[in-house]
Amino acid sequence: MYTVGVDVGGTKISAALLSDGTRIHSAVEVATEAEHGPDHVIARIVACVKRVLQGVNPSQVVGIGIGAPGPLDPQAGVVIAPPNLPGWRHVPLRDRIQEVLGISAWLDNDANVAALAEHRFGAARGASHVIYITVSTGIGAGIIIGGELYRGQSGVAGEIGHVVVNPAGPPCQCGRRGCLEALASGTAIARTATQRYGRPVTAAEVARLASAGDAVARAVLDEAIENLGWGLVSVVNLLNPAVVVIGGGVAQVGAAMFDKLNAIVRRQALAGAGDAVRIVPASLGRQSGVIGAGCLPWLDGRTRDVRNTP
Repeated sequence: MYTVGVDVGGTKISAALLSDGTRIHSAVEVATEAEHGPDHVIARIVACVKRVLQGVNPSQVVGIGIGAPGPLDPQAGVVIAPPNLPGWRHVPLRDRIQEVLGISAWLDNDANVAALAEHRFGAARGASHVIYITVSTGIGAGIIIGGELYRGQSGVAGEIGHVVVNPAGPPCQCGRRGCLEALASGTAIARTATQRYGRPVTAAEVARLASAGDAVARAVLDEAIENLGWGLVSVVNLLNPAVVVIGGGVAQVGAAMFDKLNAIVRRQALAGAGDAVRIVPASLGRQSGVIGAGCLPWLDGRTRDVRNTP
């Protein structure tokens, strides 16, 4: 039996056909083209799912799990208003996918599904209290407490990217200023670097330049890591996790980033909380989103208890 995992981001859509939790039989990745609106993006999601299902009997497919940017309502299957998907306002993504493909679908926050994957199969395996933070186009978090995925009262828990770190900081796409996402995401890194170089620069280019010894790029990255570290201090003090797993494109910067983050948290977090936590890179890499999304059809529809995965 198979599931399909779909990871919808602000810049790319990934889909994979999975069995046994992590075994990927086919996979595809395309640009999101979010600027064209919800209908266009949904059509691209459908096309990706059809591609990975080629040659598969539909009766062998348990369902489709979708991880998408929050805020969203997992119970209703509705994407509410993600800053990185322009024009998305209360879009019934789960039902749209089900109607077109005729296969049951589940929807959850992209950071939640990645947290599920890393907790069950990856860097946080065996830990009961885990925070997964994705640092990519935006910043989000998935929270696992006592072995269970925590969503909060209305399903939007974990929006760490919109915790205000500096009220005088740059504007965020959510409408506030100085959010962690506006200071430490890949988008923020690219914006700061573009200002300092006087030309368009991507976050990936900043990482390459920094690794080659470029002082400007190194300073841009250091500032983003410092801001991310301060965000982690608040999370660690509040939730006292055993493991903080960091994934997403920015996490590919390397070991120096994690050395600095661990040092900031140990120095600035409360005694007991800072000493008890490990900050580590995601071990499933770019596949954590599709693997976690592919778990959703196996889980209880009401509680999504992560201990019920096969």
